[in-house]
Amino acid sequence: MLPFSQNSHYILSFLVLLLWVSHLVDSKSGFELDESLTYLWPLPSEFTSGNQTLTVDPTLSFSAFGKGGNSKILIEGFERYKKIIFKHVSGISLFDKSRGIRSVYDISELRFIVNSDSEELQLGVDESYTLFVAKKDGKSIVGEATIEANTVYGALRGLETFSQLCAFDYETKSVQIYKAPWYIKDKPRFAFRGLMLDTSRHYLPIDVIKQIIESMSYAKLNVLHWHIIDEESFPLEVPSYPKLWNGAYTKWERYTIEDASEIVSFAKMRGINIMAEVDVPGHAESWGAGYPDLWPSSTCREPLDVSKNFTFDLISGILSDMRKIFPFELFHLGGDEVHTDCWTSTPHIKQWLNDQNMTAKDAYQYFVLKAQEIAISKNWTTVNWEETFNSFPSKLNPRTIVHNWLGPGVCPRAVAKGFRCIFSNQGAWYLDHLDVPWNEVYSAEPLEGINNVSEQNLVLGGEVCMWGETADTSDVQQTIWPRAAAAAERLWSKREAVSARNITLTILPRLHYFRCLLNRRGVQAAPVTNKYARQPPIVAGSCYEQ
Repeated sequence: MLPFSQNSHYILSFLVLLLWVSHLVDSKSGFELDESLTYLWPLPSEFTSGNQTLTVDPTLSFSAFGKGGNSKILIEGFERYKKIIFKHVSGISLFDKSRGIRSVYDISELRFIVNSDSEELQLGVDESYTLFVAKKDGKSIVGEATIEANTVYGALRGLETFSQLCAFDYETKSVQIYKAPWYIKDKPRFAFRGLMLDTSRHYLPIDVIKQIIESMSYAKLNVLHWHIIDEESFPLEVPSYPKLWNGAYTKWERYTIEDASEIVSFAKMRGINIMAEVDVPGHAESWGAGYPDLWPSSTCREPLDVSKNFTFDLISGILSDMRKIFPFELFHLGGDEVHTDCWTSTPHIKQWLNDQNMTAKDAYQYFVLKAQEIAISKNWTTVNWEETFNSFPSKLNPRTIVHNWLGPGVCPRAVAKGFRCIFSNQGAWYLDHLDVPWNEVYSAEPLEGINNVSEQNLVLGGEVCMWGETADTSDVQQTIWPRAAAAAERLWSKREAVSARNITLTILPRLHYFRCLLNRRGVQAAPVTNKYARQPPIVAGSCYEQ
């Protein structure tokens, strides 16, 4: 007989082995969706569903009515989503074809009704839509699947929702829609739902930017804030001042004006605006690689030289060239983190300040307001980082849009003074802060501290910011997703819907599901519950539980 201690050791080992085996059995038992939840992201404003399962014809046909029915944006969007929906299906199965069997499907046509033929894409464009999906049974007047929208961009949002209703069934090898019939009436909560992308700290190839824009459309984000240039590099071609892109890292890490136009066109086809940024007067050292006169001196290189007319002539030239490329009405002029030591320590600027009877702070205000005047003269509405508002709110152009980033409380103060505001609190919505978990991103509320309805209406929305110091082509998508999706639902869905008490039970399973949807569509979205964003999984397991 074994000694008690040795016997207990074997018993303990056996129990550990038993637990391990049971874990393996459990882990292979299959993940089950919580049927009480709705797996659409972002959650629609209003919807009803049923308990039927419908099949969708892999040769799904397109029909369109209304003034906007023949839009190229709509037609190409339908073909794009058709490839996504029927990725695993190309028509009649090989087995059915060999037996001469032709399947009968519940949904064989997707109908669009688009009331306007305008394709203008500006802030506040109507993105509302209704989506009706039901089995055609002779009793229904509409039948099958219909998307109705006032604009083609609303139709695109409805198309994204329809694609999320469609799921491939591996047993029947068919695309099915569960919980039908569906009636969805949807519209966004905020007009501005953005992602900022920094291509100065690391150059991102055109195809990567397109992939990011494509992935934005899946979450119904509608503004790419393109932080093209900064102190590290100036990759954009400016025909009026061709030496500016001497500030690029290399001659291969550049964007031609044709590249930029292509990005704008690609985004428009997906209902996404491009808001370009030229950050002045700080963050501009790279400009002097081509035009050293922009530096206060060769050893003190930013902010841009406030004393020279050439500085403002060059800014005007940049903005004139960019106006031909970027049709969006908003243009970002930066204005953040301006350290004026170079102005007060460089003799000719110090003399100019004395002659103008200005302090360095006065010169900062002078520069920002002069840059605003230039942008406004080119029919742009200016956006500035919050430091400009914090420093001289009464002097800013009243149509200035204040972009919050330093912390909470700025939007309430800005809207109280009549300014519009964009929310990007760095504590929650800076994606380069890798230790911010999904739930903190999800819970950040742009209207926090704003109770007056007229002031709430001045909050345009918000954006998550992908600063590029530690993100390049190798990791940018998994840094953006899935946390950007958490902000996307906050910006689209009703406040009541995103304010559930226990988001771990009501939101997390849906976000897992959406992350897996992104993965299936080729987007490298990281596991949702990582301790640090963009980390790979640490153990084996299902996409739906990581």
